[in-house]
Amino acid sequence: MRRAVVRNIELPPGRRVLVISDIHGNLPFLKGLLAKTGFSREDILIVLGDILEKSEGGLETLRYLMELSQTHTVYTISGNCDDITPSFVDGREDIPPEFYPRYFKIFGEKCAVVKLARLAGAPVAAPSDYPAARAAIRAAFAPELRFLRSMPNICLTPDYLFVHGGVPREDRLEELSAHRCMKNDDFLGQGYSFRRWVIVGHWPVTLYRPDIPSAKPLLDYDRHIASIDGGCTLKLDGQLNALILPERPGGKFTYMAYDGFPEMTALDGQAPSADSVNIRWGRSALAVLETGPEFCRCRHLESGRVLDILTDYLRYDEKGVHCEDSTDYRLPVSPGDRLSVVRRTSRGILAKKDGATGWYFGRLAE
Repeated sequence: MRRAVVRNIELPPGRRVLVISDIHGNLPFLKGLLAKTGFSREDILIVLGDILEKSEGGLETLRYLMELSQTHTVYTISGNCDDITPSFVDGREDIPPEFYPRYFKIFGEKCAVVKLARLAGAPVAAPSDYPAARAAIRAAFAPELRFLRSMPNICLTPDYLFVHGGVPREDRLEELSAHRCMKNDDFLGQGYSFRRWVIVGHWPVTLYRPDIPSAKPLLDYDRHIASIDGGCTLKLDGQLNALILPERPGGKFTYMAYDGFPEMTALDGQAPSADSVNIRWGRSALAVLETGPEFCRCRHLESGRVLDILTDYLRYDEKGVHCEDSTDYRLPVSPGDRLSVVRRTSRGILAKKDGATGWYFGRLAE
């Protein structure tokens, strides 16, 4: 078992601290968020991991953060997706060999290894290609590999513990499994409480709510856990969150987000749904009742709810019918509210307000 690497860091008083997570190669979102927050050399940026994977922009995003680290105060922590490339190149056994062929086939150049191998002139089409690909990637991308290998699993201060996936305790951190610190699904559901604030990414926060798809950071002030993965890249309506630490420990957190959608002004008010469903990853099995060019009438098998789902959100495979994250939630809207427009339809607008995705049936000012 590879043990966790812990790094103690300092967060000097008077400097703003931004924490982001799960960029997944979306460099436009990263740049958009840093511009929106006014990130400067006076600030401190902590990146909780998953810089790479699930999009073709991983290499460019990694290099951007490497350059930013030379001019600004930036701390980067390894996520499970960042660990795939050095694990493959170094031939580590913590990721089983049978993982790679299937993963490479599914994601293609959205996988950093596949992209780096192509750029290095060494394909990874079959396991027999791997030794040559490892050597070629090591030769062509030494600075990037050095940066990835240098990232700790945990950054620690007297008041905060930063980790990608989660931890079961605050002491003896060097004895923990590195992999478990990076890949720790449903961390909020495990019942832990802490003295420090433990700030994590990895698990998109919209997965935690069965009723409303909200991507804004989840803050549990009783248990001292902040979960901030907004589903950037992975969700069609995902966002990249920046959690802003309070000026003094014990204060209130704030946040800013970037989702890339056009913003418009609501002209009409709308009451929220009294009862709604959030169909999310891992819980999205459907029965299609009626088909249509824009919407299909479906029954969500887990909840039993019947609702209309965008036709192009449906996915068919050997296991049945599933969908992209979907909802029948009606957003609470007041005239003058600013909404991010996710999708215009003949029935209404799929929109976002303060991180929550839902439907708006009023008028918008262009």
